[in-house]
Amino acid sequence: MERVAFLLEPSGERIGALLNPETLVIRRTAGLRPRRSLGGAVTGGGPMDDALLFTGGGSTELLLELLFDVSLLGSSIQTEDVRDLTQPLWRLAENSVEERGFGRPPRVRVVWGKRINEPGVVASIAERLEHFTTSGAPRRSWLRMRLLRVDEASSEAKPPPLPAGLTAEQVTERLPPESFEAHEVLGAGGSPGQPPVAGQRLDELAHQYYGDPALWRLVASLNGIADPMQVPAGTVLRLPSASALRRGS
Repeated sequence: MERVAFLLEPSGERIGALLNPETLVIRRTAGLRPRRSLGGAVTGGGPMDDALLFTGGGSTELLLELLFDVSLLGSSIQTEDVRDLTQPLWRLAENSVEERGFGRPPRVRVVWGKRINEPGVVASIAERLEHFTTSGAPRRSWLRMRLLRVDEASSEAKPPPLPAGLTAEQVTERLPPESFEAHEVLGAGGSPGQPPVAGQRLDELAHQYYGDPALWRLVASLNGIADPMQVPAGTVLRLPSASALRRGS
């Protein structure tokens, strides 16, 4: 299975992990709290439970434990300090996005395999560093992340939706040739110059270009791709711009 990745929204920037986690813990907390009055908690006599107030909502957590090690045999990573790999994940817990005059962490989508695709924010991150060099650089990191899932509807203001149900033939007929852009599929590292071990997935590309991973079918049809889950690195795709798609709908 491909490595777990974190996609920043709305830019679609990809931050990959070095190795897949051994486990993924998902924890759900229901929307409730003890019922209280002006005098304090509502209590009763005898062996009974606290009265509860059901507030609706709740929260869902994703707990990930990731391993980064720059001394692994056969690794193409060219760095002495493992923190060069983990710092981008630390920045996901910084209040780098301004919203209504306040800072907040960026929205990030956790993508792993075919079944896990969850939007959320990084609530906390912790790192245990090991195997220090003589210069004090750590070579191994055990990284623990806690993400809180966010509702799709609670995201920032979104552009108008892209047209649904268009076929590749309809898109080609409606849009002039200059509306299409060439996109070279990168390797799993996410940047040029890294070994193309594996290519990107079409749902990730659709999310990156259009903000809607469901449009992978249109991308696949336009480019005659039979296996949308893994497009070989170096493949050049022909993609219509999002603004042109909306104008042509």
